[in-house]
Amino acid sequence: MCGIIGVIGERNATPILVEGLKRLEYRGYDSAGIAVVARDGAIEITRSKGKLIHLEARLAETPRTGMVGIGHTRWATHGPPTEQNAHPHQSRRVAVVHNGIIENHQELRRELIAQGALFTSDTDTEVIPHLIDLELDRGLEPADAVRAAMRRLQGAYALGILIRGTDLLIAVRRGSPLILGLGEGENFIASDATPLVPYTRRMIYLNDNDLAVLTRTSVRITDLDGHPVDRPVKFSHVSADLTDKWPYRHFMQKEIFEQPTVLGETLKGLVNNIDQSVDLHGLEGGIDFSSVQAVNIIACGTSYHSGMVAGYWIEQLARLPVSVNIASEFRYREPPSLPGAITVVISQSGETADTLAALRFCQAQGQKVLAIVNVPESTIAREADGVLYTQAGPEIGVASTKAFTTQLMVLACLTLALARARELLSPEQEKLWVEELTRVPARVEQVLLHDEALHRIAGRFLNAKGFLFMGRGTCYPIALEGALKLKEISYIHAEGYAAGEMKHGPIALIDADLPVVAVAPRDPLFDKLVSNLEEARARGGRLVVITSQVEDSQHAPFVADHIISMPVCGMFASPMLYVIPLQLLAYHIAVLKGTDVDQPRNLAKSVTVE
Repeated sequence: MCGIIGVIGERNATPILVEGLKRLEYRGYDSAGIAVVARDGAIEITRSKGKLIHLEARLAETPRTGMVGIGHTRWATHGPPTEQNAHPHQSRRVAVVHNGIIENHQELRRELIAQGALFTSDTDTEVIPHLIDLELDRGLEPADAVRAAMRRLQGAYALGILIRGTDLLIAVRRGSPLILGLGEGENFIASDATPLVPYTRRMIYLNDNDLAVLTRTSVRITDLDGHPVDRPVKFSHVSADLTDKWPYRHFMQKEIFEQPTVLGETLKGLVNNIDQSVDLHGLEGGIDFSSVQAVNIIACGTSYHSGMVAGYWIEQLARLPVSVNIASEFRYREPPSLPGAITVVISQSGETADTLAALRFCQAQGQKVLAIVNVPESTIAREADGVLYTQAGPEIGVASTKAFTTQLMVLACLTLALARARELLSPEQEKLWVEELTRVPARVEQVLLHDEALHRIAGRFLNAKGFLFMGRGTCYPIALEGALKLKEISYIHAEGYAAGEMKHGPIALIDADLPVVAVAPRDPLFDKLVSNLEEARARGGRLVVITSQVEDSQHAPFVADHIISMPVCGMFASPMLYVIPLQLLAYHIAVLKGTDVDQPRNLAKSVTVE
């Protein structure tokens, strides 16, 4: 969701801003713009609707030169994606870029219009520069004027601010992530580390209610009352080659094929290879797993699906009751805190607004919170009581792939740690489970060999108006994930169902025009799922079945149009393996349809607003 970049230095800011916005494209956006302070002190703004190539064309026609500037990629919330709604927004003396939502913007807009302010957009953001201008009219210094304006705002924001006639870049954070980059003779702001690493590795992660004033050679951070605060300087390990997808056509394709590597890297950080046991590196010392009486899992989207899988695992092996919750619904139920429960929050970015709010709700209720995230120094990672990191590396494609499977790997190891702490797992049993996990990367390599077959299947179903995905047990959430992937990037409607529920409604939809994709490992529920397949087939359904070790349809205990034969595997491995063909199917259908695979319409990579 929306990206911010800003710089103050000794060279032209425009190329830095444009390059930074390119590195933020993966977050999802529908318009873009920059503002620079020209030599005469005026603020010059260039904006455009659509992709960055349109902004670059505008800048080629009307170049902008200045040593201080801010840039933004917008994901529409208030008002459609038009040039007038693109950021930066300005008043008489102030230009602002903003991530987040101002909840009381309508009230503030009415008040400011009554005082003579002229508005040109539909956005909530535009009230911010007008509020700051009002405080400047009262004689306040720039930083004090910003502080006074911030006290009027309700909601979440990360802001980059320019003020005409000053040589300053001001940044403010409340509820939406913002980072400072410390360079030599130049300093930066950004919504994440990605656009900063070509220029600096030294970064400061702002906390809520921090205000930073940047010059070329200094950074001063205070709270919104003006009191100085100290924030540590961190060294970023994000790769400067983040935007390189060679030799793949899309980032999503690259990230699908990176899964054997990143699953191995994730497992390496969670397992003691000497005795083949799970080692969570002291986390159990911070959260006493032996006293846990219930597990509360909270997440959104793809991460929610990984949490659903973990619910099956934890209940079966650790014998703990598990509640799996959608973060955006969780705290509004005002659920009571269960004695002895721990909360597990899952987020690829570590900045998901609803998941962060749920984390804070649970901590306020006295629960310990364990986070599973992919981004060190993210807000969720910093605020949780304990953290387990996936080692997926940067994921650029908006539709999550490798982050999902690495989350599953972490959750499998967490399940074993909980079972061991409750004395339900002998060392010998644990070793067998760990051995299964260590075989997963090689087996994923095997599954990826089905790429060409799935490309052919995609061609046959290219014009389908809808899909039904189904599975049972831990593969029910995998069916949900397969449907989500297809919806996200191909724009074809798809539904995921627990196969046993097919007779309770979805069977009415099944005919020759509705492909049915079944996730069917040879587990204890396999025979029941075969019965569901026969019911679908009897109604003309066209079946794609992903199942274990079937070389051709003549050897299958069912009739299917297409069969993808999978390696034999156990309970932990099957969700990680069986999601791969669904990712590839969605990818190939989207490519054949010609959609924007890496940046699908209306979607954002990091959802930092409710």
